[in-house]
Amino acid sequence: MLKKYDVIQQCSVSHFVSHLRIKSIPRPALGKVSKGEKMTQNISQTPIKPRFGAVENKIAVLFICHGNICRSTMAQYVFQDLINRHNLTDQFYIDSAATSREEIGNPIHHGTRRKLKEVGIPCGDHRARQLEKREYDEFDYLIGMDSMNIRNMMRILGGDPEGKVSKLLDFTERTGQDIADPWYTGNFDRTYEDVKEGCEALLQDCLLRL
Repeated sequence: MLKKYDVIQQCSVSHFVSHLRIKSIPRPALGKVSKGEKMTQNISQTPIKPRFGAVENKIAVLFICHGNICRSTMAQYVFQDLINRHNLTDQFYIDSAATSREEIGNPIHHGTRRKLKEVGIPCGDHRARQLEKREYDEFDYLIGMDSMNIRNMMRILGGDPEGKVSKLLDFTERTGQDIADPWYTGNFDRTYEDVKEGCEALLQDCLLRL
């Protein structure tokens, strides 16, 4: 049974998608759009800016965590499932990466894979890889899961001059909060709920840029 919050989120995303099919929305400057801007910005008067994404004419999203086997891969496939269900697949490029080299080449954690299967979300064969500095220019959103991720991302990227770096929960009402690493907590259910909430809010932010 859907919770009240889930219904509100689904209706909100559906409203954005329906609007997109009626009218093309020019994209504002890259970087996370604040809640205030979402409410007050006159989108129809915002000039279209050139894209810098990894794939031309697509919004490029990179999810990042410590090892790239639990949280970032879960977010990658949860977000992919969201855009697939809203028929937006051809407008996004999605990937994930690690800040460390500890799990390089390793498959998705069995806990993440099991949770995605439980909720009916397809899971691919992603192998852990490390974030590279050049990817700052290739992606529109570089999204970490906790404060340590953000610090390590800044170290690798050399800064965030265009405001592309955020925590996933920064797109929700829980700005600044971390998504706990289930590799340590063992609680993949809680991680999934946090990731789902963040991905749904992120999609709304992305739709303002299409």
